[in-house]
Amino acid sequence: MADPTRPVTGYPAPPASNGYPPGTAYAYAAHPAQNPPPTYFNVSSNPYYSNHPAANQQRVTFLRRMFAVIIGFIIITGTIMFIMWLVLRPQLPQFRVETLTLDKFNISNSMVSGNWDAWFTVRNPNSKINLFYTRVEAAVYYKLDSIAETSVPPFDQGKKNETGVRATFASVSAYVDDWDGISKEKGRGSVEFNLRMVARVKFKAGAWWARRRIVRVYCPGLSVGVSANSMNGSLTGGPKQCSVGL
Repeated sequence: MADPTRPVTGYPAPPASNGYPPGTAYAYAAHPAQNPPPTYFNVSSNPYYSNHPAANQQRVTFLRRMFAVIIGFIIITGTIMFIMWLVLRPQLPQFRVETLTLDKFNISNSMVSGNWDAWFTVRNPNSKINLFYTRVEAAVYYKLDSIAETSVPPFDQGKKNETGVRATFASVSAYVDDWDGISKEKGRGSVEFNLRMVARVKFKAGAWWARRRIVRVYCPGLSVGVSANSMNGSLTGGPKQCSVGL
């Protein structure tokens, strides 16, 4: 006879108190797999748009050093030039008109013709610098009107040297606006002319060459004695000093 206390097998287990079979879990729907996050363009990851503090600091340091080098170069160059100026003391040449003669001078209405022959004394006042005149242009004027132009051959000057320079001018028919003024001056016995020169000059002290300078010479108030019935004349009042500038 079977033991009444032994559990009976082969029959379905009684339902649990929660209404579900024992050992059975509630079936939940599986959580959908997460898609990978969207990828955006990251400016900070691009080397061309890097804003790293170390890179900025290097750039600033480089610019500071570059400016320091430029400023240092300017200061050193200026100091050297100032010292050389103190040592050499460069001075502009001096020009003086010694003589001025006029022949075949004629006035016909507003046209003027004639020949001018001028002698200059050019002095180099520098004791440590040689001068080299590479190109010299000269012109004779009546007031503001140019009458004749010419070129003077190049020449050199040593230290404390004086050089005689000749300039000859010829005019066949130059227009002069105030020709009546020339006629009146000639009637009084003299005509006043002006001479102008432009020279390209190189300064040299030993092995040191300075840059080429444009020297401008102005010789005003050169009174040439010529009578009303004469076509010839010469400078009156002795030699005339000219003004020289750059």
